[in-house]
Amino acid sequence: MIEKFLNDQQDPKAIEKVYSRLVDLRTTDEEILYIAVQKKPVVNILPDCIALTNKRILFFTPANLGLSMKFVDFVWKDVVDVQTKEEILGAVFSVKTANGAEMGVDYLPKIQARKLYQYAQERKEAEREARRLRELEEKRAESGAMHFDAPVAPAFQQPVAAAPVALPPAPEPVHIPEPVAVAPKPDELTEKLQKLKKLFDHGLISQEEYNHKKMELLNDF
Repeated sequence: MIEKFLNDQQDPKAIEKVYSRLVDLRTTDEEILYIAVQKKPVVNILPDCIALTNKRILFFTPANLGLSMKFVDFVWKDVVDVQTKEEILGAVFSVKTANGAEMGVDYLPKIQARKLYQYAQERKEAEREARRLRELEEKRAESGAMHFDAPVAPAFQQPVAAAPVALPPAPEPVHIPEPVAVAPKPDELTEKLQKLKKLFDHGLISQEEYNHKKMELLNDF
């Protein structure tokens, strides 16, 4: 079953571990599309992995000296951006979600990073089309629920002249001050993720440390 995920230089042992975990995690009608495995330049004993399904994207990180695997997953409707950046020693693949969370894996073989990007773009396009169809159905349902009774024409009557009615004086306009916009306070998870991203951007932590710390934060909430 795992042979189709070994065509692009993937580590068979890592694929076997991730695949067995995915089988337990799969939901109804969930199909595994692709699995990519990190390939570190020096020691690659416990590589990180990325799996794409037709419903979500999952990031796997070995734990307990490789005896178990932690994972973070994002459903496609929450993913707003996917990026791949090719470097000298492999490539970096990362995603960004609607709530500001980011996740990525470095040292991926370039061919695997390209496949991840291709599959991710296809799933995002499919999700956009599904969302468009849902919105159309909702609009049709709303328009179908609105009924207007046609006015009934009264029987012909001789018009009667109406007596003039004195109108009261118009009230003076009342000035209502505009409400002051208050910026929403960011939640605790977003603040921690932003601080962690700043450390990574300034080169104070590595990509691997950034990924592991982010996974811990996401698992805690």
